[in-house]
Amino acid sequence: MAATMPNAPRLLIADDQPHVLEALRLLLKPEGYELETANSAGAVIRAVGAREFDLLLLDLNYSRDTTSGAEGIDLLQHLHAYDSTLPIVVMTAWATIDIVVEAMKQGARDFVQKPWENARLLAIIRNQVELGRALRRSRALETSMARDGSEIDLVAESAAMKHVVDVIRRVAPSDANVLILGENGAGKGVVARAVHAASSRASRPMISVNTGGLAESVFESELFGHVKGAFTDAKNDRVGRFELADGGTLFLDEIANVPLAQQAKLLRIVESGEFERVGSSQTKRVDVRLISATNASIADEVQAGRFRQDLLFRLNTVEIRLPPLRERREDIPLLAAEFLRRHAARYRKNVSGFEQAAMRALIDHAWPGNVRELEHVIERALLMASGKEIARSDLGLRQPSEQRIDEMSLEDVEALLIRKALVRYEGNVSRVAEALGLSRSALYRRIQRYGL
Repeated sequence: MAATMPNAPRLLIADDQPHVLEALRLLLKPEGYELETANSAGAVIRAVGAREFDLLLLDLNYSRDTTSGAEGIDLLQHLHAYDSTLPIVVMTAWATIDIVVEAMKQGARDFVQKPWENARLLAIIRNQVELGRALRRSRALETSMARDGSEIDLVAESAAMKHVVDVIRRVAPSDANVLILGENGAGKGVVARAVHAASSRASRPMISVNTGGLAESVFESELFGHVKGAFTDAKNDRVGRFELADGGTLFLDEIANVPLAQQAKLLRIVESGEFERVGSSQTKRVDVRLISATNASIADEVQAGRFRQDLLFRLNTVEIRLPPLRERREDIPLLAAEFLRRHAARYRKNVSGFEQAAMRALIDHAWPGNVRELEHVIERALLMASGKEIARSDLGLRQPSEQRIDEMSLEDVEALLIRKALVRYEGNVSRVAEALGLSRSALYRRIQRYGL
């Protein structure tokens, strides 16, 4: 028999027949659920008012009239008004279409007819417990934001993200360089900002640069600056990113794509803090904390001779691995709620939540584009929504594989090809660009355009 875990779902079973309560206890207890029972409408109300449940299994028959279910419907209506996040699954031995429809209208999440099929009942309970917990996390986040107006940039409901937060908390107060590894769109920039915000440099600037998107001809000028006349278009002195970040943090995104010829110059400033602007012989010195990020397997890049090992050693004093969204699904309701709040304010739309089917679809989606794709989907759904909640049809989550090529636009086809190439080459932008016959900068523009 499975032991009840400390965080085991708590179920309330409401039925006035002792043999039904016992049968459900024998079925559900071995599954690890914590169970309470109630044999009257009053007992149900008292139990729900006293503690929080993950699900209520409610018999509709609490009156002598065994055909109308009126008392059970009234109770259901009362409970849903009291706590709309409580998943309620109704059950009865005398189901009619009218009763089922009315129960769903009054807030029931699902329906089971007696005698029940064990497998189906267990599946319904597991599904509704998961959805109920997700909905409560989402509502809690919305309430918190409405109360203090704060921006929550780093959601950490999942164990994987809680580990990331713990690492950030430990490393942020130091000046150690940090390397963030993760897929495109997973939130590496958000993690970098969290490290900076929790550091002693938080009052100083954090400067970001996408090193993978810099052409080799402008790499030195962007990072180190230049003096007037250093080259044809150098009409004025320019301050580079390292100088701008002096005393603060410099975030070097897509670090694995820095051309090999430029890595020695980057290594020098990482080691000594010294550099010269392009066209100048005057040595400057800066105090900068470096945070780098890449979606590539940087160890493979070193092995292939495309990235200097000594530079890698300097950059990854502490390494943070950011999980893809498909491995942190517990965070999806919270992220979705934050994106909805943010874009609802931006577009001034009165949309405040998600229908159950919509949230289920968000949790189940594969999210090849990770958190960035989720935000794009929520923004689009908000614009499409006609009610106060996002519906499943608003999301537009139809998989590309479900479409025929002749039904797709040219942009749809291009996005599909890029997505497949990103998967094939494990997010290595250089290899994807080469395979598709694009420059890195052209590929980055398309990745951003399609939310990949």
